[in-house]
Amino acid sequence: MTSYRQPGLVLTDRHFTVPLDHADPAGEQIRLYGREIASGTRAGAELPWLVYLEGGPGFGARRFAGKQAWLGRAVQEFRVLMLDQRGTGLSTPANRQTLPLRGGPREQAAYLTHFRADSIVADCEAVRRQLTGGARWTVLGQSFGGFCATHYLSTAPEGLRTVLITGGLPGLDVGADDVYRAAYPRMRRKNEGHYARYPQDVDRARRIAEHLAQKRTVLPGGYVLTPEAFQSLGILLGTGDGSHQLHYLLENAFLRTAGGEELSDTFQEAALAALSYAAHPLYAVLHEAIYAQGHGPTAWAAERVRTEFPQFDTAKALAGDGPLLFTGETVHPWHFETDPALRPLREAAELLAARTDWPPLYDTGQLAANEVPVAAAVYHEDLYVDTAHSLATARAVCGLRTWVTDEFEHDGVRAGGARVLDRLLALVRDET
Repeated sequence: MTSYRQPGLVLTDRHFTVPLDHADPAGEQIRLYGREIASGTRAGAELPWLVYLEGGPGFGARRFAGKQAWLGRAVQEFRVLMLDQRGTGLSTPANRQTLPLRGGPREQAAYLTHFRADSIVADCEAVRRQLTGGARWTVLGQSFGGFCATHYLSTAPEGLRTVLITGGLPGLDVGADDVYRAAYPRMRRKNEGHYARYPQDVDRARRIAEHLAQKRTVLPGGYVLTPEAFQSLGILLGTGDGSHQLHYLLENAFLRTAGGEELSDTFQEAALAALSYAAHPLYAVLHEAIYAQGHGPTAWAAERVRTEFPQFDTAKALAGDGPLLFTGETVHPWHFETDPALRPLREAAELLAARTDWPPLYDTGQLAANEVPVAAAVYHEDLYVDTAHSLATARAVCGLRTWVTDEFEHDGVRAGGARVLDRLLALVRDET
């Protein structure tokens, strides 16, 4: 273990070994990384543990600098473990560079079936037993981390002291098609809100899409910016300042050159930073698989369901006089053609999209009998997680208390910092 300091904090690097397949504990092992964080004034004290599960899938735990966001509040009473979920961060990585070590696409796809919430929760239990000596801990799950926390409640409640969920109560019995049928209307409403705030962006977005339709545009590093890929910038609209970020990105789009009007380097770099999956490829490869549990193959649900909402069709938007609509948290097969970080994983992704035997993730009987204190922040009109699905789940989990708010977007636990964590802790302690 290596320990070091940041202002007001003591951090310790932790490494763990867990089975790739928890059903075969003697089989192949992988490595997990977690960063232990404690207050500098209480580093040697006996403190209860809180494990943070990041959103995604496919993102390593956030790298804070000091007591940012909710962390300063958490270390007042907890010893925090920022766990890089399997395949992310400093845990055994899974990406275009490492997956060929498994073999071909079929072997890669088989390997990746072990990277959903069920395996992540089994990892947490293995880590908890090593780290706490068997004591229960608190889970803070953001977005997909909340999906993992709900699976945790379903399968291993004996390991849980308290569960806190932010923007991540999943639908218990909805498939990927249901998720996207609910999502596209929310995306439309987010677009309407953005264009109402920044009406000048209607023309800017159309001009950019028209340019991309007429001229093949390859961003630095090889990302092909098609009109549909450009629409994916709508993923920004789900965060507290995302509409403003999108506006500033669009206003820098064009400049005059010796060869005529071109997309600026500034725009291209910003678009690449927002669109590339190089740092989190599992987000794309496994995104629809996180909803798969007995509903048949996901079969590129976001792409199929999109045809039911023709207002998102780029060609139709440009042929008419309506605004171009940005999309949100959707992954499409063409992402595996436009993004060089995903191209080598296309065949494995196709196999995962065709898979029909995904096991269920949630035990409704266990959740109905839940005895673990649980509180969840549900963000009204959350772009990424449907509010109606979340509230239905809240009613299905015994004792779960909700805080439904439109004060924050999906990133409320970061943007709202201590206030969000404070509110959830008060709820589970019956202090409010």
